[in-house]
Amino acid sequence: NMWNFILPLNCCVLWVLPVLDRQKNEPPLDKGFLPWLGHALEFGKDAAKFLTRMKEKHGDIFTVCVAGHYVTVLLDPNSYDSVLYDTKSLDFTRYKNQIIKRVFSLQLPNTINLHSDAVFIWHSRRHFHGLNLSKLSSSMKTHLQTLLMDDQKGCSPSEWKQDGLFSLCYSLLFRAGYLTLFERGDDATAVYTEFRKFDGLLSKMARCTLKREESRKANSSRERLWELLSTTWLRRGSEVGCWQQSYQCYLQEEGVDAEMQKRALLLQLWATQGNAGPAAFWLLGFLLTHPEAMKAVKAEIRGLAPQDSSLQQPPLNKLETHSTPVFDSVLSETLRLTAAVIITREVVQDKTLHMANGQNYHLRRGDRVCLFPFLSPQMDPQIHQEPQKFKFDRFLNDDMTEKNTFYKDGKRVKYHSMPWGAGTNVCVGKEFAIRGIKQFVFLVLTHLDLEICDPQAKVPPVNPSRYGFGMLQPDGDLQVRYRLKRTWH
Repeated sequence: NMWNFILPLNCCVLWVLPVLDRQKNEPPLDKGFLPWLGHALEFGKDAAKFLTRMKEKHGDIFTVCVAGHYVTVLLDPNSYDSVLYDTKSLDFTRYKNQIIKRVFSLQLPNTINLHSDAVFIWHSRRHFHGLNLSKLSSSMKTHLQTLLMDDQKGCSPSEWKQDGLFSLCYSLLFRAGYLTLFERGDDATAVYTEFRKFDGLLSKMARCTLKREESRKANSSRERLWELLSTTWLRRGSEVGCWQQSYQCYLQEEGVDAEMQKRALLLQLWATQGNAGPAAFWLLGFLLTHPEAMKAVKAEIRGLAPQDSSLQQPPLNKLETHSTPVFDSVLSETLRLTAAVIITREVVQDKTLHMANGQNYHLRRGDRVCLFPFLSPQMDPQIHQEPQKFKFDRFLNDDMTEKNTFYKDGKRVKYHSMPWGAGTNVCVGKEFAIRGIKQFVFLVLTHLDLEICDPQAKVPPVNPSRYGFGMLQPDGDLQVRYRLKRTWH
C-alpha cells in the first residue's frame, strides 16, 4: 500500500522522553546512548543495517528509542497479522497525516483516511480492476511504445545511444504512467524532471533533515509541481470517467478545498509513479548481469509469438492472456531484494501482542510498532537460502508453476515476501503496476539491443537512506547502451 512506504522516523518536535519503568512481558528495550535521539541517526542512515544488528542482539521483537519515540519492531512474519489486522488498538491515520503534511504540505480533513477509507478504496478499485484496468493497461502500452519510438527519432538503425539504466527506466515508465493516469502530454517531460528533484529530497523531507539550500530546492520543486499538475487538472477536469476526474470528485465530496486538491495531486503522483521505474531498473539490471536469467526470459518471450512477427507487432498483446512463469519469478525475486516497505502503527490503547511462538508482549499506549518485511521474511536466510543472491527461479517449481510455499524452523510461513503490503494493506494498484513493469521490460527486450557498457559492471548498491520508502533506489547507476533492433526475435 502506498502509505506503507514511509520511514517511521519523527524528527521535528523536540520533547523530553519519559523514563520508562519496565513492565512485565514488555519487549527488550534498547535506548541507545544519545538522550532523546536514541538510535535516530543510525536508523535514518541505514535502517536495514541497524535493525539487523538489533535483531541479532534482541531477537524478533524489541523496542528502541528513535527521536523521542519508543518504537517496537516486530520481525517475525508469522506474527505480523496481530498488527496488520488490529484496527482497535493500533492506528495509522495520525502518523500518516504527519508525514503527508511534512512532505507534501497537505492537510486533509479528519474524515479522510486514504489508507482504509472504504469510499476511497472503492473509487480506486473502480479504475484498477476489471474492464477499467484493461483500458488503463492498453493506454499504458500505447504510451510506452510511443515514447520509446519518439526517443529513438533521429537515430540511425545502427547508432548506439548511451544512458544510465536507472534514468532510462524511470523516465519512460514515469512519463507513460503520467500520460495514462493524468491524461496530459505536453508537459510530461517537465513533470518528470521536476519530480526527480523532489523525489531525491523526499526521505530528508520526511525526517526533517533538510539543509537550508536543500529546503529551498524542495519547496521550489513542490510549488512547481503543484503548478504543473493544477494546470493539468483544470484542463482535463471536465472529462468524466477518467481516474483523475474520479479522484477529484472524491476529494470534493469530502470537502477538500481547491488548494488542497491541487496538493493532493502531487501526493498521488508520487504514490502512483514513484516505484515502477526503480523496480524496472533493478529487474533489467539483474537480467543484464545474470545471462542465464536473461536467456530464460527471452526464451519465454519468443514462445509468445510466431517467429515471423515484425518489429512493429511485438507480442505485448499476449501478456495479459498468456502465462509467463519465468518473468513472474524474476519480478518476484527482484521485489524480494529491493522492496523495502516499513509498516508503522501508533498504539492508541494498551495492547497484548500475541506471537506465533506462544509468547505475549505488552505494548504501551503512545508507542509505535513497526514491521520491516525486508529483513524478515524477504532477507531471512531461514526462509530464503542465500537471500543476498539474485536467483531468477527462486519462485518457480520444477513443473514451472509458481512456488509460493516457504518454511522457517519447519513451519510454513504465511508471508514469504511482502512488497505490496498484506491483508487490508495490499496496494490497490498492484495489478496495474505489475502489468506496466511487464509491458516495459518486454517492450525493451523485443525492440532494443541492450547491453552494459562495461561487461564487468555489477548492479550498483542501494541507497541506504531509501529504506522505508517503497522500492529502493541505487547509489549510482548502471551505464548501458542500446539501439533499435532490426528484428526483435
